[in-house]
Amino acid sequence: MQSTKRFGTSMLSRRAFVLGAATAGAAMASGSAFAQNALSDLLAAPSRGNWDDQFDTRGASVRSVSTNAPVFSANTVQSLGMAINNYSQIVSAGGWPMVPEEGKLQLGVQSGAVQALRQRLMVSGDLPSSAGNSSAFDTYVDGAVKRFQSRHGLPADGVVSTYTYKALNVPADMRLRQLQTNLARLQTQLQTDPGQRFVMVNVPAAAIEAVENGRIAQRHTAVVGKIDRQTPLLNSKITNLNLNPYWHAPASIVQKDIIPLMQKSPDYLAKNDIHIFAPDGSEIPPESINWHSNDAVKYLFRQEPGKNNAMSSVKINFPNPYAVYMHDTPQQSLFSKLMRFESSGCVRVQNVRDLIVWLARDEPGWDRQSIEKVIATRKRQDINLVQPVPVYFTYISAWATDPSVVQFRDDIYHRDGEEQLAMNDLQATAYSAGQKNPYAYADTPF
Repeated sequence: MQSTKRFGTSMLSRRAFVLGAATAGAAMASGSAFAQNALSDLLAAPSRGNWDDQFDTRGASVRSVSTNAPVFSANTVQSLGMAINNYSQIVSAGGWPMVPEEGKLQLGVQSGAVQALRQRLMVSGDLPSSAGNSSAFDTYVDGAVKRFQSRHGLPADGVVSTYTYKALNVPADMRLRQLQTNLARLQTQLQTDPGQRFVMVNVPAAAIEAVENGRIAQRHTAVVGKIDRQTPLLNSKITNLNLNPYWHAPASIVQKDIIPLMQKSPDYLAKNDIHIFAPDGSEIPPESINWHSNDAVKYLFRQEPGKNNAMSSVKINFPNPYAVYMHDTPQQSLFSKLMRFESSGCVRVQNVRDLIVWLARDEPGWDRQSIEKVIATRKRQDINLVQPVPVYFTYISAWATDPSVVQFRDDIYHRDGEEQLAMNDLQATAYSAGQKNPYAYADTPF
């Protein structure tokens, strides 16, 4: 900026500088007027849809994002196709403006950036065009930001800061391509009928839907695999539930996690109630193993049921080549995190007992009371499902069960082909370091 000023004062007369600035200002004004006209035309387009109908500054705009319609349905395919048409119109009209990152924007703030924020939210259908172009962050903007945040899997607090800025400033054409990519994924998945009763794990959303008769019966927050220990995509059937399960550490976890931990803290296994067994079933004392070698990999590591168990009270089993499963966890605080990509490939389920009651409801003798009673004993017990329930681990980072409510999530595993769609910088750093597409073969308590 300083070099520009030196150049202007030394090489141009004051008259020429003023004339040049006036010309540039006129050009900018003309461009701004053209952009505003394009925006107005877009907002007035009859084919744009009734995106503003559900707006309510008191919070109904947030509630309207929620739905009981499952992601896996023909209705979602239709709604997603309509959303793609809407986004194609947005792209053809020049997209939406970028919002300058000028610190936190929230209720009561006065800033020129709020005007850009208003236009951005109007184009995406989160704010009605009647809300005006004031620089004040008022209740209309607050409600619109909350609606936008809900659609992007962000905490709906109405505060525009780091992650909300990142989501706002993904270009419209990039979002359009993301929608098209995910429509193809969804169409491929739905070539096979998922059934009337099934469980879907959506990895980038870190969320679970238990679906029955075309409606979501239960929703669960999930914790899924880290970028270097990814949750695999699979189709299977839930056949078995373990109450108070043992946890058997696979060789990969022994090598990557347990051996280094034992080098630092020789009492780690004892503290976590983990026992070592030889192939003949005899128990091996930890002090007999050389922890500065890979000798430990040839033994079986078993964690007993109890409060320290990596799977806590429940394990949900389904046949798959990756040896992954769903389970409870003693680390309940992870469910409140924004980025829930913390596991070694398996899926941790919040309120998992609600899910297993739903899964086992047709099994005689296994109502809620019976299940809770067994869990309280801390003794291992299995429930075999006579009617296995289909389960799908899928990767849908953009979808719409209503064409006016388009959902986007962080492309955590970089499968959508655009670096900017993976907004978690820490995860992106690990990915760029070359940790691509690995699968873990069991979960870990670490």
